[in-house]
Amino acid sequence: MTSKTIRNLLLTGLVFVLAACATVPITGRKQMNLFPEREMIATSLTQYDAFLKENKLSKDKAKVAMVKSCGDRIAKAVEEFMNANGMGDRVANFQWEFNLVEDDTPNAWCMPGGKVVFYTGILPYTQTETGLAVVMGHEIAHAVARHGNERMSQQMGIQALGQGLAIALNEKPAETQQIWMTAFGVGANVGVMLPFSRSHENEADKMGLIFMAMAGYDPSEAVEFWKRMGESGGQKPPEFLSTHPADDTRVANLKAFLPEAMKYYKKR
Repeated sequence: MTSKTIRNLLLTGLVFVLAACATVPITGRKQMNLFPEREMIATSLTQYDAFLKENKLSKDKAKVAMVKSCGDRIAKAVEEFMNANGMGDRVANFQWEFNLVEDDTPNAWCMPGGKVVFYTGILPYTQTETGLAVVMGHEIAHAVARHGNERMSQQMGIQALGQGLAIALNEKPAETQQIWMTAFGVGANVGVMLPFSRSHENEADKMGLIFMAMAGYDPSEAVEFWKRMGESGGQKPPEFLSTHPADDTRVANLKAFLPEAMKYYKKR
């Protein structure tokens, strides 16, 4: 390979990377998304449907209704905010869906396109619909901020240059699917990705506070929710080995950002 060819490849890669740069709403942080969002959303539809077929949906009508009602309220508030601030393209192709599955794990996640799942195991910690809104706002923030795309781009790296997500799934389905699931909160690896993931969690916390406040939920409940999570017991890894901030760190950060979030709060 000649030096000219190498230079041209590097320039092509640089143009590709620069074109993939974007700005996260509210926080203004610059990010790199190598995959077209339409591919991310199309893949999420397939992965989400597969997950629902493999897991048991809750039949508790009251709890299911609460999850769907909370999700709809926050989704509507997010869309209104994005459209009013010239960022409607971020959610233009979202097909919101909110489901509750029977699983004792205290977890929830949101895929690109607004595909949300709550596990019944997190409900004892959320306790109320406002507590649920803390988690809902946080997970929706991950999708709006396109954290999954960013994490996929980081993990697949140079391999993804010039190769679409659909192609990657066809050529290396098991490997690419594992990266996909990791990017959206199912599993975690100790390594270079962890500090980056913690930055995503902090960003989603901030955006989530504002999103729940816009929907009429008191954002101060976030502090109480994470205190409950911190008091839940069980051995936890040191902060540097965790994809999430330590409980004390998270509560401190939320308290610091709460005055800004309260500016958006309109009690319903």
